[in-house]
Amino acid sequence: MLRIVFMGSDAIALPALNWLAGSADAGQAGAGRAVGEVVAVFTQPDRAVGRGQKVQPNAIKQWALARGIPVHQPERFGPADREILAHHSSDLALVMAYGHILKDDVIATPRLGTVNLHASLLPKLRGASPIQTAVATGEPETGVAFMRIVAELDAGPVADVERVPIGPLDTALDVEAGMAAACVPLLARALPKLAAGQLEFVPQDPARATFCRKLEKTDSSVDFRRPASEVAARINGLMPWPGCATEWAGQPLKLGLADVAEAAAVSGAAPGEVVGAEATGLLVACGTGLVRLRRLQRPGGRMLPADEFLRGCPIPVGTVLPSRETPPLVSDRPFPRVRK
Repeated sequence: MLRIVFMGSDAIALPALNWLAGSADAGQAGAGRAVGEVVAVFTQPDRAVGRGQKVQPNAIKQWALARGIPVHQPERFGPADREILAHHSSDLALVMAYGHILKDDVIATPRLGTVNLHASLLPKLRGASPIQTAVATGEPETGVAFMRIVAELDAGPVADVERVPIGPLDTALDVEAGMAAACVPLLARALPKLAAGQLEFVPQDPARATFCRKLEKTDSSVDFRRPASEVAARINGLMPWPGCATEWAGQPLKLGLADVAEAAAVSGAAPGEVVGAEATGLLVACGTGLVRLRRLQRPGGRMLPADEFLRGCPIPVGTVLPSRETPPLVSDRPFPRVRK
């Protein structure tokens, strides 16, 4: 039985935690008990959320409190927090979507060190938004990597991965759910081998590394001058946040789901020009091809299927939706850190 300290702040880790707790919610009742137990949780401080900005505990804290597991919420992980970590006499620290940078002395505190569940097929997409970026850039698959944490960003050696396919109508939210589920078989393979000293960690190839960055509200722009496949992927990848939007009739028009239309492109249509509608979406010309906008939302309304939206708000053929340049989401080197 491994004594595990979990460090994380996002609900994506709940299936893995439920499995470790032997919860029936994970679909494998009792399976995690043979591997290890979570003896403490480190997570971000409570934050104000929602329209009412009410301060609430995150999903990880709620999970731990419901099971009587000690919770620690440092604003910044300092020497006192390292002492608390040491006090739990853990065999392993397991990290996923924590939001803190851990120093070498913290990483080395548990007996078997600190490992991370990173949401990409490393060395691809090191950084802050790997799920959204994988979808938004048209990757056919992504996955979760079981890796050791080192001082360099997501550069530690990798022991195993669990792959997750990305379908043409998958949003980042859909893929995130798949990634959350993928953590369970990955841990089921890796943790027993780690406990037995039989898990091999293989160094990443730095020449193949790519990097993603923290998303901003300004990433919501859409550029119909790009190929339809790129436009559709970006709309799906940035759903639900920051979301993609254009303008129509002087108002923001949010775009919630898209794919490439098989219909033949209309000769002479300008990028962003509405060329027709189908039962499943609004057809818009792009730099090459047509994008089908399947879900639309106007200010104050709900995100609706295109046919329902267009019954109440028809967008005439010939309307040109404006394009705005879209900042790159991927680089072959780390993005500069933006200090606020």
